[in-house]
Amino acid sequence: MSDESATIGKGLPEVLSAQLMPKHVAFIADGNRRWANERGLPAELGHCAGKRALLELTFLSRKWGIKVVSIFAFSTENWKRPKEEVSYMMCLFQELQDFDRYGTRISCIGDRSRLPECLREVISSLEEKTKCNNGLHLIFAINYSGRFDILQATRRIAGKVRDGKLVGHEDEIDENVMDEELQTNCAEFPCPDLVIRTSGEQRLSNFMLWQLAYSELFFSHKNFPDFKEQDYVEALVWFQRRNRRFGGP
Repeated sequence: MSDESATIGKGLPEVLSAQLMPKHVAFIADGNRRWANERGLPAELGHCAGKRALLELTFLSRKWGIKVVSIFAFSTENWKRPKEEVSYMMCLFQELQDFDRYGTRISCIGDRSRLPECLREVISSLEEKTKCNNGLHLIFAINYSGRFDILQATRRIAGKVRDGKLVGHEDEIDENVMDEELQTNCAEFPCPDLVIRTSGEQRLSNFMLWQLAYSELFFSHKNFPDFKEQDYVEALVWFQRRNRRFGGP
């Protein structure tokens, strides 16, 4: 057993309570390009630095017993970026196997139809290879839109009603039915408890709009490549001090 795998579930910082840890943490990983611009570097190197940061954050999440981590890696609006940058990001996503460590399960959500065929093959292969893993569940949102996720789920429900696969009173089409049709149905805990957005921006940017109904939102001024262990601890301490009401008094 390697030193890294031996630490999984151990080494929780003293300021954190194991009982109050979120089950699902989502990252809106913003600021890769700004990080690069501040250093006079091309945007591509910012995304590479962001990947290194994510590798560290997923290791820490696994080490601290978090069950699910999702990362908003590429939105449907990101196609508007310079062609060279988009091409580099598509190539970078083909390195998802770097996250295949120590029992990690890897899933991808989003519209794959526009992704390069070689990337679709990498995604399908990794999902199949890791589907029975019971460690950290890492979900990449690539070419993802929260609105489109809801729209597609609604269409699937309507199709099941039309085909007689979903029968009964209309009141039986409830939140559970919708949850089953959203792309996050791949996760044991589909709704993030904590959302961390970096770079100082304070918006959701069309990410998991249904799933974030009762999530706690933490905004960091740091760009994603600069978001380190101490920043993650700060976000988790903030989360554990929150009084989560889930819409109640």
